[in-house]
Amino acid sequence: MSEENNTGNNLIWAITLLIVVAIIAGALYYSGFLNPQKEKDVNIEIKVPATSNSR
Repeated sequence: MSEENNTGNNLIWAITLLIVVAIIAGALYYSGFLNPQKEKDVNIEIKVPATSNSR
């Protein structure tokens, strides 16, 4: 009985460890630490509506 409990306990800890590692890796990936990218240029074009002088 003790061996069955030990095996189940090890399985639970293994799955928990995998989940924790996946969460940490995902956080590092989405923060850009594991996926370095070049700086992106942002094109901003501002247009002002034409004013009409008709009264």
